[in-house]
Amino acid sequence: MRTRELVSGAAAGVVGGYVGTKVMNPVTTKLYELAPEADKAREKAVSPGSPYRIGAQKAADLIGVKLTEGQLNAAAAAAPYAVGITGGLLYVGLRRLLHLNPVVAGLASAMVLFLVVDEGLTPVLGLSAPDRAYPLSTHLRGFLGHLAYGAAAAATAEILMSDRR
Repeated sequence: MRTRELVSGAAAGVVGGYVGTKVMNPVTTKLYELAPEADKAREKAVSPGSPYRIGAQKAADLIGVKLTEGQLNAAAAAAPYAVGITGGLLYVGLRRLLHLNPVVAGLASAMVLFLVVDEGLTPVLGLSAPDRAYPLSTHLRGFLGHLAYGAAAAATAEILMSDRR
């Protein structure tokens, strides 16, 4: 693979992941608003707080860095974009290296983020309560949000990569 293709693919993945994250946020917010009040109460009761904030604090503690409140808030706000950009790069890798079609690559990258990050690492690392503690609507919201993410990330990356073909 030529350097130009590598750089243009990486750029498409970064932008696609960013756009996917921007699309996912209002989708999951709306789905939360539509959730039954009992499910919202259960979710609130078991949640230790923002997984991104908890993760940023744990990472800082691990490397011995003391964050101010503002720095912690900034790190927590940036974290979903870092995860989303990683998914965008995964998308481009699936397209370019495995030659998957855009729908399959978008679905695969979205489901990797959902299953590995949301349903796997987040509870295992103590960034959330265990998966079983949350109502089904919480998991469905994450699943549907990630589908929206995958569609937006794939569409954006495809538009950007089509200019380079």
